[in-house]
Amino acid sequence: MNQGRTVFSQITELLPMYEFRKCVDRYSSTLADANESRDWRIYADFAQVLIHTARKLYKDDRFGVELDETVYALDSSTIDLCLSLFPWARFRKTKSAINLHTLLDLRGNIPSYIEITNGKVHDINILYQLIPEPGSWYILDRGYVDFLRLYRLSSSSAFFVTRAKTNLRFCRLYSGPVEKSEGVLSDQTIVTC
Repeated sequence: MNQGRTVFSQITELLPMYEFRKCVDRYSSTLADANESRDWRIYADFAQVLIHTARKLYKDDRFGVELDETVYALDSSTIDLCLSLFPWARFRKTKSAINLHTLLDLRGNIPSYIEITNGKVHDINILYQLIPEPGSWYILDRGYVDFLRLYRLSSSSAFFVTRAKTNLRFCRLYSGPVEKSEGVLSDQTIVTC
């Protein structure tokens, strides 16, 4: 039998309970009801409160790039699961998996958006889920190269940096100046050919 305080109670002591109760009240359920039915919206709202608090703590931190705008990294990880325990997440013939898609605010390494999908959902599909933040930078790997989806970021006054796929067919409109000693190979404005 536990004589002291549980780890959960010690962690929740650090949380802004007033804000948590506001999230619970928004969906008309007690904490016991929320735990029983697992209404995800309470936790999603409360996560936004915590993200907002954390962003204020790290807003002046430097991370190696001299930008005042928010810089995000978007990537996903495939997590293998046991097919017999998670048949709803069938990934291959003999195994299950989920993808954990994460948008990370690089100033403070704060997850700003997390989406859990079936392992078959390709990374590129998450670009439609995001609401682009004007003026922000998005760092993407080559799995997110889809010009229609990237145009959505650009037309929202956001910027992106990615690596080209080896089979990318394009024509260069013009090149910008680069500082090769900083590791940037080229800065080009392109169109598909």
